[in-house]
Amino acid sequence: MKSRNIILLILGILVILIASFFYGRQSFDGRSEGDGNAKVDVPMPSLITSPTLSPISVPRATILVDNLNIPWDVAIIGLNEFLITERPGNIIHIKNDGTRSSVKLPRTVPGGEGGLLGIVLHPKFSDNGYLYLYMTTEDVGGATKNAVFRYKYSDGNLNDEKIIISEIPGAIYHDGGRMEFGPDGMLYVTTGDAQQPQIAQNKNSLGGKILRLTDDGGVPPNNPFGTAVYSYGHRNPQGLAWDEEGRMWETEHGRSGITSGMDEINRIVAGANYGWPDIEGDRTKMDMIVPARHSGANDTWAPASAAYLGGKLYFGGLRGEALYEAVLDGEKVVGFNKYFDKEFGRIRTVRIGPDSMLYLTTSNRDGRGDVRPGDDKLIRINPSVL
Repeated sequence: MKSRNIILLILGILVILIASFFYGRQSFDGRSEGDGNAKVDVPMPSLITSPTLSPISVPRATILVDNLNIPWDVAIIGLNEFLITERPGNIIHIKNDGTRSSVKLPRTVPGGEGGLLGIVLHPKFSDNGYLYLYMTTEDVGGATKNAVFRYKYSDGNLNDEKIIISEIPGAIYHDGGRMEFGPDGMLYVTTGDAQQPQIAQNKNSLGGKILRLTDDGGVPPNNPFGTAVYSYGHRNPQGLAWDEEGRMWETEHGRSGITSGMDEINRIVAGANYGWPDIEGDRTKMDMIVPARHSGANDTWAPASAAYLGGKLYFGGLRGEALYEAVLDGEKVVGFNKYFDKEFGRIRTVRIGPDSMLYLTTSNRDGRGDVRPGDDKLIRINPSVL
């Protein structure tokens, strides 16, 4: 009898232990055993990264620099170090300790949409110090022209000036001005029609084109027309970028005024005609290329840049006052998104940093926007949390 009671006691204890175990046990949902609400203190990595996405711990938007005077383009020297062109004719050097200095470009003739515009660094900038500037100037007769200059930049000074290309048509509006080095090592330059629409169709004019040059201003032997012209029929292109397959993409301002709209995203092919002023939107004409996407007649982006990251083309909208994202699939735009609508005002340049962040500038002091406190600004955007 005694032994039987001992066995029953042991069995009872086992039942209690088993019941407690299953009551307190949890599935792997982050809660502690025995307490259905308490969280487990599981060590987590401070940063989560992937080849195409930025750390999720970085804020969605951070203002890095303020009180800029109509910034037009940005060259990123390294992490948190920038060269920013201001349209009135200044290069602002923002160092990684936050200090800034400036260089004045006396050649610049600012006015309307012209002035000191694009900046791009030579692919071997760390070795040779070369940077390229696109600016509006005057010829000997006082006519407005655009040109690309190369300088050696060192310790806040510009030396060894070289004219890369000149005699690009200029005007108060439609001056183009974006430059990029392509994956082929060539320098690509966008030019506007300088308010003369028909020159975009004239292959002998440098206006309304995308130009392709060697780093010292020569014409590559495989250019389609034996000149600097790479593609034509453009109105006012201001964004260039390449995807991971080496395909070239461009953003372009459509018509303006009362009938404003028809802004474009184009897939650029050597020697192709993109139609301005003969076609726009979905209109077609033999041997002319229609856009991969356009804004339509009732919307205006005023796209002023292009940057490719992780299958998406990002660009700033001036009149649209937003950051735009075009989702690409091969040669097609399969999705389209809009961020920061009216939050920062007019957005011009978008660049990709070495940290896979987007860096954009506002353009609210250009006479067409509502000036906000601290304008204009350089803002870092975390694309992984858009």
